[in-house]
Amino acid sequence: MTVPQHSTPAPPGWYPDPSGSGQLRWWDGSVWTGSAWTPGQQVPGQQVPGQQGATQGWPGQQVPGQGWPAQQGQYVRPLPPAPRPEISRQTPVYNPFIWLVTLLPLISLAILMVWNPVFHVRYSGGRRVPVLDPSSFTAPYFLLITIGWLIYGVTVFLSYLDWQKLQRDGVVRPFHWAWAFLGAGVYVVGRSIIVHKVAKDRGLAPVWVLIGVVGLTFILAGIKFGIIVSGLARTLTM
Repeated sequence: MTVPQHSTPAPPGWYPDPSGSGQLRWWDGSVWTGSAWTPGQQVPGQQVPGQQGATQGWPGQQVPGQGWPAQQGQYVRPLPPAPRPEISRQTPVYNPFIWLVTLLPLISLAILMVWNPVFHVRYSGGRRVPVLDPSSFTAPYFLLITIGWLIYGVTVFLSYLDWQKLQRDGVVRPFHWAWAFLGAGVYVVGRSIIVHKVAKDRGLAPVWVLIGVVGLTFILAGIKFGIIVSGLARTLTM
């Protein structure tokens, strides 16, 4: 295959297959990839050399030579999105942003482990009732609350940076960063699935790390809860 003939390097996009197959082939900005597209109509939003001057539009707009109806009000079936092309083996699929999104919850876990709530007993209607001692509201407690919100905001921002980085690296329609508002785990899983589709045998490592983080959180939080319950039981039996 040959490189598109341009005075400047052609940007990534769908181009007529230089082998003459009649398909469109994905050019990643440096080499031809194995991804091919056989459109019956124009792929929305993609600039195809050789059709300079054609109006790039959505259903209902006239695109010369592509069979779009010009009659006003005529129904046009929406086109399916163009397939995501595979990225080259040399293109990185991991970056510091996604690793930070995956590992930041460990900070809250570490603070939780050093916070030691204290209970005392008071009598209510002749019954011994455990009450959280005000001395439990120490610096680790307020730090745990504050850090939790900070991690949430930073996670959303890092997801946005990761989403931008994937776009710059040639990933078409990566998992949108706004899903991070539902939680870091949602973004990590969705992002990894999309990347795995375009980078065969790669892209799932953050999911496995996330599973490890969640598992470690359950184990350590369970141990911490057991210690608190044990201390509470001793208080009630004194």
